[in-house]
Amino acid sequence: MRASDAERERVAETLREAMAEGRLEMDEFEQRLDATYKARTHGELEPIVRDLPVPGTAVAPVGTSSPVRAPGTSVDWSRRIGGPATSSGGFAFWGGFSRKGRWTVGREFTAFAMWGGGEIDLREADFEQREIVIRCFAIMGGLQVKVPPNVHLHVNGIGVMGGFDEQTKDADFGEPAPDAPRVRVTGFALMGGVGVDRKWNKAQRQRLKEAERLRLEKPDGS
Repeated sequence: MRASDAERERVAETLREAMAEGRLEMDEFEQRLDATYKARTHGELEPIVRDLPVPGTAVAPVGTSSPVRAPGTSVDWSRRIGGPATSSGGFAFWGGFSRKGRWTVGREFTAFAMWGGGEIDLREADFEQREIVIRCFAIMGGLQVKVPPNVHLHVNGIGVMGGFDEQTKDADFGEPAPDAPRVRVTGFALMGGVGVDRKWNKAQRQRLKEAERLRLEKPDGS
């Protein structure tokens, strides 16, 4: 069966999503995207996304109007939830601590900083359980919590002569999936500060920028 422009575009969106998630390298993404816009039949489109996971395996319903999730919002959370915690707390006194990169956060994580600072970065972390609580206590010090935009987040800390703030530094790409982790940040800041930032990491932002650039430069010029 001959493929339509709308069907080619749905396959292209699937490729952009896979590239944004790191499933495709840039050179392979460009090759597949080029093949997508040159495809004339369903038989030519199907192999292009056959090896991509749900919801990336989108060519089976290529003739439907099912919406495609925005890049970066689809994550196989089952691979990142469960397993023993590698850290359940951080302490800083006239110094600092950092938890970032690939690590497993405990279901309850307690952070304390006095005349010092700490960083808790969950953007590449695994989770001991689907629901975690991060308790932050900053006294004349500072704590920063970084979470990806595609998790459920609730912040309810208290600041006295200080701040307990939440910021979204990257665009929201839709509601988190039902199986995404739930992160609650609570605690107390006295003459100090706790900042909670919803933001992608550097590599993710670069993938999203490349996906957007390629979308604007697609062969049909639209």
